[in-house]
Amino acid sequence: MNEHNSDIRTAAPTQPLKVVAAQTRALQTFTLNRPLSLNALDNEMCRALSSAIPRVARNPDIYIVALVSSSPKAFCSGGDVLALSAAAKNDLATAKSYLRDEYSLNWLLECFSKPTVSLIDGLCMGSGAGLTAFNTHRVAGENYKWAMPETKLGLFPDVGIARVLAKMPWPVGLYLGLTGRSIGRADAQWLRLVTHCISSSHFEAILSGLADAQPVDPLLDGLNEKLEPGDVQKDLGHINEHFSEPTLDGIFRSLARADAKGSEWAKRTLAGLRRCSPISLAITLRHIQAALCFDIRQTLIQDYRLAVRCLENHDFHEGVRAILREKDGNPVWKPERYEDLVTDVIDEYFTPLPDGDLELPQRNEMQAARV
Repeated sequence: MNEHNSDIRTAAPTQPLKVVAAQTRALQTFTLNRPLSLNALDNEMCRALSSAIPRVARNPDIYIVALVSSSPKAFCSGGDVLALSAAAKNDLATAKSYLRDEYSLNWLLECFSKPTVSLIDGLCMGSGAGLTAFNTHRVAGENYKWAMPETKLGLFPDVGIARVLAKMPWPVGLYLGLTGRSIGRADAQWLRLVTHCISSSHFEAILSGLADAQPVDPLLDGLNEKLEPGDVQKDLGHINEHFSEPTLDGIFRSLARADAKGSEWAKRTLAGLRRCSPISLAITLRHIQAALCFDIRQTLIQDYRLAVRCLENHDFHEGVRAILREKDGNPVWKPERYEDLVTDVIDEYFTPLPDGDLELPQRNEMQAARV
C-alpha cells in the first residue's frame, strides 16, 4: 500500500489545522494541533474526530490508531470552556449541542473496534482525559500530568470519567474528583489511567513500529518502565481516613477534626475544598457514587444531564470568569459554603431534562454499525 497523508479540515485554509490526520501504512494518527491553547478541545475538533473514526474502522488497511499531540507542554489541557460558557449565554441550544457532540465522541472511542494508543506527555486534563480513558493503550511520558479540576470551575468530572474514578480503589477516585488534584504517571499507572510508562524519546519509534504493524502489546511492554510509588499512594492512609465518609458533611468534618489536631495534610486539603464550588462538590460526590453501578454509556447520559444544569446556573460561568477570563482567582459561589447547600437544589441537577436526555446507541448497535 502506498504511504499517504491526509488532513481533517477543521479550520479555514489559511489557519493551522486543529486536528491533523495521517495514515502511514498500517497506522492512522490523529494529532491534536492547538498548541497555543494547550490543545483545548473544541467542537470543531470533536466533530472532525467523530467523522473520521468510523471511516478508519472500516478501512482494512489500518491496523491501529494513535492519538498524539503537537504540543510539548500538553496532550490536551481540557475542553474549551471559555467557548462553552460564551455559547451558553448567547444560545443555550448551541452549547448543548457541543456537549452532545463531545459525549458522543467519548462513547464512540469506548466502542471503537480497533486498537488505539494515546501517547501522552504533558497535561492531560478534563476533555483530554475523556479522549484517552477509553483507548486500549495509554502511554505516559515523563512529563505526564493528569487531573480533573472541574470542581474549581463550577463543573464536575464529566466525559465518562466519573465511572473511571468510581472503579479506582475506593475512595481514591472520589478524592481525586472532589479535590481536582493532579497526579503523575506512577500514580496513574497504579490507578490504571495509563497502561504503560515510557519516555517520550521512544514515541517516534513506537509510531514507526505500529506503522509496520508490529503487535502493540509486546512493543509497548518491552519499553515499559517500572516506577517507585507515587504521591497519592504515599497519601493513601489520609485519603482512606477522610474520604471514606459517605457524605460531603462527613468528609469536611473529618478533615476539620484532623486539622484541629495539627494535620498539615488535612489543613491543605480542607483549604483546597473550600475554594471549590459547593454545588460542584455535592454533585461530584453523588455522581461518582452513582457511577459505581453505571456503565460508560449510562455515565455519559448522566454527564449530559448534569452539564446542562451547570450551563443553566451560576457557578460554572462564575468559575470561568474568575479562573480563565478575568483571572482574579476569586470566584463568588452561590451558595458560598457547602453548609448552605439545599438538598432539593442538588436533586434538581439529577432530574431528567424537560427537552430530553442525551441519546446514545446501545453498544451492540455501535458494533453493528462497524465503528
